[in-house]
Amino acid sequence: MARPRKPLLSRDRIVEAARALVDTEGLAAVSTRRLAAELGVSGPSLYNHFRTKDQILEAVADSVSAQVDLTMFEAGDERDWRTALHDWAVSYRAALRAHPNIVPVLARGPGRRPAGLRLADAVFGAMTEAGWPPAQATSIGALMRYFVTGSALGSFAGGFVDDETAYDPADYPHLGQAHRLAEQQELVDERAFETGLEALLDGLAHQFARLPAAGVRR
Repeated sequence: MARPRKPLLSRDRIVEAARALVDTEGLAAVSTRRLAAELGVSGPSLYNHFRTKDQILEAVADSVSAQVDLTMFEAGDERDWRTALHDWAVSYRAALRAHPNIVPVLARGPGRRPAGLRLADAVFGAMTEAGWPPAQATSIGALMRYFVTGSALGSFAGGFVDDETAYDPADYPHLGQAHRLAEQQELVDERAFETGLEALLDGLAHQFARLPAAGVRR
């Protein structure tokens, strides 16, 4: 039998299959045996590309980080640091909302993941070039990661049940309309994210205005 012209397996194919599995069934569903079955290969063949399940999940997480737009931090982009940070945060959250089950892995930090490190490098570089001291630029990167990943870990509105009898006014006098939150989940969560992001950026702008007028301040 002639050999196939293309390899049956590649890192990209494994990551794509693992990401689909994480998206539909969660982290616990991923195993080398399950992935091998999904890909139609023998289990040991996966070890030519990944030694462990954790390495596969790390690669899936990095593939999601790679979906985040970083063009606002590139040379020649005219956005100021605040607008760039806003637009990046929106793109970051969109990537995480598209793949919420991988967020716990992403929340551990970039480690050695290339796309995750490029993301951290881009934010830190843009903030220092804008005039933020390195220590504060590091804090901004950490703060934004906490905020965006936190917003993607769960839904505030989705935490209430769609049952008007669930919140007795005698016990919860201010939750008379809470049962309506579930049906407006996307709107409520989106509005909450934008409210928090604007408040966060307002606070950073206030701090930035108090910095010594040194360095480049975009």
